[in-house]
Amino acid sequence: MPLRRLAFALLCLALCGLLLWLAARVMAPGGWTAWEVLAFLCFAGTAPWTALCAGNALVGLAILLGTRHPPAAVLPALRHARPPSGRLHTAIAVCIRNEEMAQVLPPLARLLDGLAVAGAAQHFTLWFLSDTQDPALATAEEAAIEEFRARHPRTRYRRRSRNAGFKAGNVMDFLDHHAEGAALMLCLDADSEMSAQAVLRLVGCMEADHRIAILQQLIAGRPAAAAFPRLFQFGMRAGMRAWAMGQAWWQGPDGPYWGHNALIRIEPFRRHCRLEALPDGSPILSHDQVEAVRLHAAGWKVCCLPDEAGSLEGNPPALPEFMARDLRWAAGNMQYFALLRLPGLTWMGRWQLLQAILLFLGAPLWTGVLVFAALNAANGGAVATPGGSLLALMAVTWTMLHAPKLCGYAEVLLKPGLAEAYGGRGALLRGAVAELVFTTLLDPVSILNKAMFLAALPFGARQGWAPQNRAARGISWVDAARLLWPHTLFGAAIFGLLLVAAPGALAWALPPAGGLLLAIPFCVATASPRLSDRLRRMGLAATPEERVTEALPH
Repeated sequence: MPLRRLAFALLCLALCGLLLWLAARVMAPGGWTAWEVLAFLCFAGTAPWTALCAGNALVGLAILLGTRHPPAAVLPALRHARPPSGRLHTAIAVCIRNEEMAQVLPPLARLLDGLAVAGAAQHFTLWFLSDTQDPALATAEEAAIEEFRARHPRTRYRRRSRNAGFKAGNVMDFLDHHAEGAALMLCLDADSEMSAQAVLRLVGCMEADHRIAILQQLIAGRPAAAAFPRLFQFGMRAGMRAWAMGQAWWQGPDGPYWGHNALIRIEPFRRHCRLEALPDGSPILSHDQVEAVRLHAAGWKVCCLPDEAGSLEGNPPALPEFMARDLRWAAGNMQYFALLRLPGLTWMGRWQLLQAILLFLGAPLWTGVLVFAALNAANGGAVATPGGSLLALMAVTWTMLHAPKLCGYAEVLLKPGLAEAYGGRGALLRGAVAELVFTTLLDPVSILNKAMFLAALPFGARQGWAPQNRAARGISWVDAARLLWPHTLFGAAIFGLLLVAAPGALAWALPPAGGLLLAIPFCVATASPRLSDRLRRMGLAATPEERVTEALPH
């Protein structure tokens, strides 16, 4: 593992060096202006994350194409796993809060039915861990679960009177008071869906390696009717496969935990993952990665199974919910600054926390690159900029940032069996083009939204764990404008400045900032039932699960 990590670090350093060299070639001709220096410093701050994207993707693609059974190449326990013996009883813990139970229950019924068919139902107990506070919602929730229990008797329900500690507190309360007799816990969110085969594979791996405390499975998006999640998760699915495979190769037993669709060994988790408040008294919001690094520090393995088969989740149904989720994660990940110096963490644990910080810290840095580059152009500083070098910098940066999904698409195209699951290479390519256009419009809005929030965070901005809307819905122009007027105004200011002072730079600003001008119509269109229906009828960006579902007799 040390040699792998050294090789990966050298690869990322080389990729960083390439980015900075290209940036210097763009900015150095004609001498450095103050705006160019500021833009270069911001760009340099984004380079580690960009290099990490490309490094994980390249290593992941090499493993995906060069090995017979890629997941087993990075997870030794998978090579030794056998069908579960039944010695380790598993609690299936589903965290719910103000959920639409008609959406939550069917995937769980399919899981329990699958376990029964496999002859393993007696080794699992399903627990609903409710944090619902509204009495009317709680009554409806309990009634739905009671009806469910009539068909699936190995079901239990526990509701807390107050949601102290949010989800992490909910889970620990369950482990402290209700998990007696269970050795493992399958942690699921309300929108999670796992197959019996996937769950039994995780249990088999846990039995094969008794030092694994968390086994995190890769997660793909559930089939979605709405345009926004449909396009978003098409690219995310391809990108996560290459990213997670490459990351698992060099992180090994010091891997990530994403909070759900993961199997947990209860005893070490209960002993090492009890989260106290931060020094300022606030609760830890993004608990999952903190729990992982504490297990690393205690000598336990946290491993990733980089295969999405049988492991799904729901994605935000529209842009407003997507933005709100991003800000919740940003608020939680920024808390990691206070945890980096905690004694006892391994250096890989500290890197996991730093990586989570970099995921969001890039947003204000990319915003700085855009602002300082526009000011430089408006003040005549870009006159000597060589167009070829600028094009090369933009192309290489874009390719490296999107390398995980590009490598994921390449894998599907090069494997006929995988391509057929998507409807063939043509269908995969059409979906990929649509998703890349979608992402080009989404990214500027998402980046600016996170940048504004992080700028306000030191001054009291907060984003807690409120109940989530998971239902698809249309969005009116008024609602979209109310949410996105700052993004549109910022984009108009950038393009207005260039139009007046440097019209020759307008074309260069379109890829990184054009989505800001279109933020409001983009929000309305990607939530439109009409567009969603059209994409579904065309089969555009259809996942293999959607194609299987449509092929089943009705």
